Amino acid sequence: MVTRPEPDISGFLKARRAALDPAELGLPAGINRRRVPGLRREEAAQLAGISVDYYTRIEQGRTPNISDSVLDAVARALRLTDSEYAYLRDLTLPGRRTPSTGTTASQQVRQGIRLLMDAMGDVPAYVCSAAMDVLAWNTLGGRISYDFAALEPRERNLARLYFLHEEQSRSLYPEWEAGGEYMAATLRADVGRHPGDPALGALIADLLEHSALFRRCWDQQHVRGLCYGVKHITHPVVGELWLHYESLPLPSDPGQTLVTYTAEPGSATDRALRLLATRATPQPVPSP
Repeated sequence: MVTRPEPDISGFLKARRAALDPAELGLPAGINRRRVPGLRREEAAQLAGISVDYYTRIEQGRTPNISDSVLDAVARALRLTDSEYAYLRDLTLPGRRTPSTGTTASQQVRQGIRLLMDAMGDVPAYVCSAAMDVLAWNTLGGRISYDFAALEPRERNLARLYFLHEEQSRSLYPEWEAGGEYMAATLRADVGRHPGDPALGALIADLLEHSALFRRCWDQQHVRGLCYGVKHITHPVVGELWLHYESLPLPSDPGQTLVTYTAEPGSATDRALRLLATRATPQPVPSP
């Protein structure tokens, strides 16, 4: 039985050190051959302008009160992205936690948001929680991948569908492993923002226990904010879809995100979405 994961500053900072090339940072190769890739603690401390002892205590989670200036220096030394920096802030001090933190998100979607999605008839859309539970969707939102209405509420979860129903998700998403890496990195950012969310903790524990892909992705310690991009889907009826997605946090509903998908006007995907909107198309339902 896998225990529920807690945000881990040690594993995160070690992974970020290991991802850096000392030569690219202008550091000498040194006399002794490196036993592991990446920066040594001494080099990370040097780049951050702090003592090796202090950096070591930070990496081991033994420094409860780290100043913003030191945190900024560590982030610069390890070349953290904006999402990684936000995650580091979340890990180091609860009071410093980035916006959209709090307790378990409401599972109720406001009527105004439901009406908004329904009004976007030609735009697939759904609302999900921090734990990637799909809480509400419009007609096309329930047709571009799985039929959410046909699933039990517990299985109506993007991460469970992706990692625990491999056959179906592989058939839908050609870049399956890369998509898994991105999803795991997004979940890690959510764990930093919502460390006490029981649904999120239970989800990750379940994925760690039952999905080899998720374990590999989670161990990479990558962090990415869920923002925007292009998703490639192989639909069982209308074929290839290339969709621009936007993830829009709902400020009045902490922990909820509105996700929309759009196609280039006049493209094959645009025509496929119009076809999909006009027919009751059965979607694949994961087997138990």
